[in-house]
Amino acid sequence: MAKIFQATHVGKVRYNNEDSLIVIEPKTCVVADGMGGASAGEVASQMLIETVKNFLAKSPQPWNENILAQAILLANDKILNTARRHEEYHGMGTTATILSLDGRTAYSAHVGDSRIYLLRNNSFQQLTEDHSYVETLVRRGELTQEEARFHPMKNVLTQAVGAMSNLKIDKARFSVERGDIFLLCTDGLTNMVDDASIFKILQTADNPADALIEAALDAGGRDNISVIVAGVD
Repeated sequence: MAKIFQATHVGKVRYNNEDSLIVIEPKTCVVADGMGGASAGEVASQMLIETVKNFLAKSPQPWNENILAQAILLANDKILNTARRHEEYHGMGTTATILSLDGRTAYSAHVGDSRIYLLRNNSFQQLTEDHSYVETLVRRGELTQEEARFHPMKNVLTQAVGAMSNLKIDKARFSVERGDIFLLCTDGLTNMVDDASIFKILQTADNPADALIEAALDAGGRDNISVIVAGVD
């Protein structure tokens, strides 16, 4: 496994960072983008990270897509129950995007509009599907991807951890090749920097996580920004 780079930044507009991220050994990356009033989003994303970390520590390896999804479901229950008990946390929730690498196989589980990308050879593709209102419009052909980036309802999610009891989790497993580069990120990056620019930074930067953060800040930094970049030897 090549070096893993990670970075997070509050951005230029927000007063607190509601994103959370962690790299759990062996080779498992998690990003979460919290939402809710006051500090509730920060609470939700931290609860997601801690729940996943603790659940995986007790789970047999490899941490396949089903185990990752179970960790998210447990976090969903905990966040829902906390919000019910504490009025100040009512309505909080978080995205959850997890990638676990085991040899030449990768496993993922995903809820929300944080993303996983794969750079392979000279190809760059988004592996996850956004659970958002505008992405629904894109799939229907009513919006282009570029129009979706600037749509006024781009932050409206159709699925979020802690926001609903009947949570839909996207699960996947796929083969990994030597030289692959994976990017996990919150929408504070993708709303500011287009895919072509992200692709170029991943190909050229010595520290791609810091470079991606800088690019999002240069573009306005209107949200919290979190990235994990993991390469495969």
